[in-house]
Amino acid sequence: MTSLNCIKLYKIKQKLQLLQTYCKGLFCYLCRISENKKYICNKINDMLVFIDESGDTGFKFKEGSSDYFIIVLVVFEDFDQANLCDQRIQQLKTELGKKQDWEFHFKTNTHKIRETFLKAVLPYNFFYYGIVINKSKMLGTTFENKENFYRYTCSLVFENAKDKLNNAIVLIDGSGEREFRNNLSKYLKHKMNDYNKQLIKKVKMQTSHSNCLLQLADYVAGSINRSYSDKKLAKEYRKIIAPREISVEIIPK
Repeated sequence: MTSLNCIKLYKIKQKLQLLQTYCKGLFCYLCRISENKKYICNKINDMLVFIDESGDTGFKFKEGSSDYFIIVLVVFEDFDQANLCDQRIQQLKTELGKKQDWEFHFKTNTHKIRETFLKAVLPYNFFYYGIVINKSKMLGTTFENKENFYRYTCSLVFENAKDKLNNAIVLIDGSGEREFRNNLSKYLKHKMNDYNKQLIKKVKMQTSHSNCLLQLADYVAGSINRSYSDKKLAKEYRKIIAPREISVEIIPK
């Protein structure tokens, strides 16, 4: 092999090494983006909606069924605000000495953690809707099963938020019965979308354990539920996040 060919091969080898390094760096960058930005959407047109509930769908009050059943929608119109809020909640875990896979849960957390959490998320630009079902006043109302009752409550809160929704990516806690969650997804898209406007673009299932903004929705639902109780500090939590409240309707009136 001539020296000229050796030089050419050497240059080709250098270029291939540079290309390999570039591709490796690009792959790592894309992995970080995917990890940090969990909520893949079009920043211009899409919004993010997180659903959670508080209480239960049962009507056996003597056996421990809750008096109220609440469903909330936590809405982020701006993707970057959702991402920043998510990062703030992760950071808060570190500040509280918790592991990153630890989950905020209103019902089991202490008063100090609840208050700290709500004050930490308040600066971020989200808003919420809620439906509160006073089950003790609906004893004459019959539902075929708990799934129908859940869908009924969901439809009410989405109807109240209808004017605000557009191309929404809806995230639901997927830790329950998968078939029910899938049926709920189909129901919401059928109920809310028409030929004139797509209010719901996509419904996704994620576990609250791995999604900080579903944990935020849990906190909003828990705060509203607590505000209708006679427990200590009943109204304090909801008062903290009151600036983010658009509508909370109690049914029956």
